[in-house]
Amino acid sequence: MRYIPWDIQRLPQLVSLWNSEIGSQFPMTGELFKQNSFEDENILPEGSLIAINDEDQVAGFIVSKCWREKINISIDQETGWIQVLLVRSSFRRRGIGSALLREAESALREHNCKRVLLGRDPYHYFPGVPIEYERTRSWFEHKGYHSGEKESDLIHHYMPHEKSFRNELDDIKISLLRVEEKETLLSFLRRCFPGRWEYEAFHYFKRGGNGREFVVIKKAGNIIGFCRINDLNSPFIAQNVYWAPLFKEPLGGIGPLGIDRAERKNGYGLAIVEAAVSFLRERGIHIIVIDWTGLTEFYGRLGFQVWKEYQPFYKDL
Repeated sequence: MRYIPWDIQRLPQLVSLWNSEIGSQFPMTGELFKQNSFEDENILPEGSLIAINDEDQVAGFIVSKCWREKINISIDQETGWIQVLLVRSSFRRRGIGSALLREAESALREHNCKRVLLGRDPYHYFPGVPIEYERTRSWFEHKGYHSGEKESDLIHHYMPHEKSFRNELDDIKISLLRVEEKETLLSFLRRCFPGRWEYEAFHYFKRGGNGREFVVIKKAGNIIGFCRINDLNSPFIAQNVYWAPLFKEPLGGIGPLGIDRAERKNGYGLAIVEAAVSFLRERGIHIIVIDWTGLTEFYGRLGFQVWKEYQPFYKDL
């Protein structure tokens, strides 16, 4: 077995391996894999490797990341991520996964990472290990990883004739963001939700976003909350529509959602999610996913049910 550097020329083989192993639940496309596992500036080349057998076939691979972007956004520079580790079933129990993980952890350690997370990376696929992969979870536990609280993806199938409501409260206004409000939104996120959500919005505009993916709630003319919505016409493939190939109908996504801490407990969160649903359904979308959340009870009030579950894992290096 040879271990070679991360190589985009192998993209078709990597996608083929992914789909042969987990594609029935998490169908991968070349476009998504390229976006998340090659174009992300935070990929750590020294910790991203491909295992090749004697017939030059891909037997497994690992992608690791650490914070490498030169932008003024507060991301923990001592955290590293294993985005994905996958070994072909016929090549397991030969030490390939252990070798790949060992190299990735070593590279992350050399880049001053103090902790590594499974998933949850910039341009991530998963917020943890899918709950049904019990052997995978046990394997990582034997490698010194500790589990956290479960995260969920939620889903709602709306009937085409089913009505959506916008609960317009007297003191607020809910609308789609106008492109000229870009800096206002980024300033709001920097003040109220610095880090990942600010980062994702930054990249949204960097990729040409014009505002149609952000529902905002205003009070006295000021943004006090937001809710992201996604569909297949968004400027990049967003996490809550990753698995759109599972559906014959168009898929939409909602989240993240954030309300200024000073304005919470006024019903604004529920109102903006209702509006987000309405905007997506006006676009002809009747299947909506909310990814990576623990707020199952909150979203359950609007009929969303648990679809997929994940077990977060971390390890101190």
